[in-house]
Amino acid sequence: MRTQAYLNTRVTALSTRLLDRQQMQTLAQSSLGTLAERFGLDALLEDGVAKAARSRAVEQTLIRALLAELAILIRPMSAPERGLLLTWGSKFALFNLKTLIRGKLYQLDQSEIREHLYDLPAVLRLPNQALFQAENVPELLRVLERSPYSLIARQAREVYEQQRDPFALEAAIDQRYCAELVRRAQQFQGEDALALQQLVGGLLDRLDLLWLLRFRFSYGFSPSEAFYQLVPSPKLLHRERLLQLANLETFDQVLDALPSPLDQTLAGCGNLIEVQRRMGGYLDAEARRVLGSSRSGLARALAYLILRENDLSLLFSLIQGRLLGLPQALIEIGIDLAEPHCPMDTAA
Repeated sequence: MRTQAYLNTRVTALSTRLLDRQQMQTLAQSSLGTLAERFGLDALLEDGVAKAARSRAVEQTLIRALLAELAILIRPMSAPERGLLLTWGSKFALFNLKTLIRGKLYQLDQSEIREHLYDLPAVLRLPNQALFQAENVPELLRVLERSPYSLIARQAREVYEQQRDPFALEAAIDQRYCAELVRRAQQFQGEDALALQQLVGGLLDRLDLLWLLRFRFSYGFSPSEAFYQLVPSPKLLHRERLLQLANLETFDQVLDALPSPLDQTLAGCGNLIEVQRRMGGYLDAEARRVLGSSRSGLARALAYLILRENDLSLLFSLIQGRLLGLPQALIEIGIDLAEPHCPMDTAA
């Protein structure tokens, strides 16, 4: 009970850092200097540094801040609780893995690859040097099989050796990540289990729907090919429902067949970008509900991290827009302060 109370206190204290719409509107009018001062982004103000390098340094700083908060939250946790949050955070290591794989596939110089790797804490870090020394992708994945990422590496290697398809390889990595997140969440009981089912289920609902629409109507996958790429959600988009949706023939038919409240949330969506935006709002609302009303410290911690990551992602989009000199109206669309007005084909 003391651990739960301490964790809830830490989450409540950290949650004061979350940004509401009014705060984001204020930030959207701020200069780069003001943003750098408020968020400790010294790289923004470095003279003589290319915009791409400054952007990369800012992104690294924001990710480092997020993972520092993750480290604070896991300190009082039990091993299973810590494992769940570290599994969530492992996606940043998997971003690095995909960068290393692409570097091997396209024979990029090591220095060029290193520029695009995130600097991660030891608890999430890949054995980068050993992976650099691998001669090809299968060997790289075999090396990774001797690390905490062994399950992901083994599945990815088997897929790549069978298909030799970079897309299938990255899809296998994403699929294994999501399956492990669900598996970890399902280990808990009581209030933790109920809140995590809603939260992790909301995350999977969002990913599954976006993947399904993209695979079926952008990439032209068959129903069985698309279904094979998905990880059933413990909430709304469970296995039977995903199978039903995958067999529908049009974008609009899929949206019309969604369960409540997704059908109302996505009513009138005409393209994938709008679906992505609204499903982001759906996940945001679920995370805020868990953060505000759940008694599970673990679920509240995960909800906070999801919301905080979204805030920092929007902040990064704002800064990128400023660095690139984009019009204010376009920046506000990019940070969800304005509605997009770009007509797009639903298959795009």
